[in-house]
Amino acid sequence: MYRYRRAQMPGATYFFTVNLRNRRSDLLVRHIDLLRETVRATKDRHPFRIDAWVVLPDHMHCIWTLPDGDADFALRWKVIKFAFARRLPKTEVLTVTQRSRNERGIWQRRYWAHLIRDERDYRHHVDYVHLNPLKHGWGYPCRRLALLELPSRRQGWDISQRLEEGKSCLLRCLKHKPTLCDPR
Repeated sequence: MYRYRRAQMPGATYFFTVNLRNRRSDLLVRHIDLLRETVRATKDRHPFRIDAWVVLPDHMHCIWTLPDGDADFALRWKVIKFAFARRLPKTEVLTVTQRSRNERGIWQRRYWAHLIRDERDYRHHVDYVHLNPLKHGWGYPCRRLALLELPSRRQGWDISQRLEEGKSCLLRCLKHKPTLCDPR
């Protein structure tokens, strides 16, 4: 097994991106209740604070703060991924390697982990979590993902305008319902 080099600091805050192997799948939102249960159970056994979390059909972004003296986010992801996959029906096609390793083939093997450096970095990544559904064309509330009808290729229309419009829409939504897809 590979040992990836990652910045680890006990009690620190981290930003993560975790993807499904099949990027056209909607598995995460189709089984959102199972994902929530899995995260709750993992938090009970291996505590961490969820600062932000968004789940899209094929990937998720989140920000966690680990307890003082603990830097083992890899263990938590291993438990979440394994427990979630174990409870799903086996429908995916497995490679010879995956079968030999007794893997499910649901998740991409690696994930993005970023150590949050300071308050500015934290705010940037929280904004990223909140705006990422809009970037992918999804609206809020994210529990009921609804595709936005925003023309992305209209003349004079670029992604920054789309995100600005989405951001103001998001801010209006947050005034009425200040929670996102946090599995707490």
